[in-house]
Amino acid sequence: MRICSFNANGLRSAASKGFFDWFAVQGIDVLCVQETKAQEHQLAEAQFRPGGYHVAFRDASTKKGYSGVAVYSRRMPDALVTGLGWAPFDEEGRWLEARFGPLSVVSLYLPSGSSGEERQRFKFDVMAWLRPKLQVLLASGRDVVVCGDWNIAHTTMDIRNAKSNQKNSGFLPEERAWMTALTIEDGWIDTYRRLRPQGQDYTWWSQRGQARAKNVGWRIDYQLASPAFGARARDCAIHPEPRFSDHAPYVVDYDPA
Repeated sequence: MRICSFNANGLRSAASKGFFDWFAVQGIDVLCVQETKAQEHQLAEAQFRPGGYHVAFRDASTKKGYSGVAVYSRRMPDALVTGLGWAPFDEEGRWLEARFGPLSVVSLYLPSGSSGEERQRFKFDVMAWLRPKLQVLLASGRDVVVCGDWNIAHTTMDIRNAKSNQKNSGFLPEERAWMTALTIEDGWIDTYRRLRPQGQDYTWWSQRGQARAKNVGWRIDYQLASPAFGARARDCAIHPEPRFSDHAPYVVDYDPA
């Protein structure tokens, strides 16, 4: 099974840059998109509904053209979960779980705190609230993979300029400790780090200062998997080219059960 996570920074924008042409030849079974930045009715054209795929959206309901997640899948999901029960989070369109038999595939868009103190406080609130939810999901007995833009670079290997970013949102000590709690204490498997223990690849680059050309990036897009499912991760790839967004698609191949 091949699963892709991709922050589109606007799905219509990514489509105009050829994303769905690329997607059509990648052999992807499930695609999790973040930042669709659209309402579902604005994504009704054929280019957003590729043949052979089912698609589900969870749009932001409080702020149009903002956030939003989607799941494309070859198989129709048995069920969809479009929120976790807290309106400030759910109404920003940040969680979509597609269930396929015993497997849950989630498209998650964790808030960014880079725009100021208020949003950073919200991000911390989301982190504190979300961890127990993830623990319950992990304890459910289901195979789970949570794909998405987590807006946190976990370790110094996940960011080009660690020293100069220690006080910046996305690399704050509290954020990094939270990722450690998820992956060490709770048991979530960071599929990239499992497959590339010494890897220093990035999934996001600032659009300022030729960051992408100089590969001054951050790895903030993850597929965190439950232990048994994470053990099935066989290979992975980050695709910085072609450029569809300020993020790169992250693809993982999982062995069958």
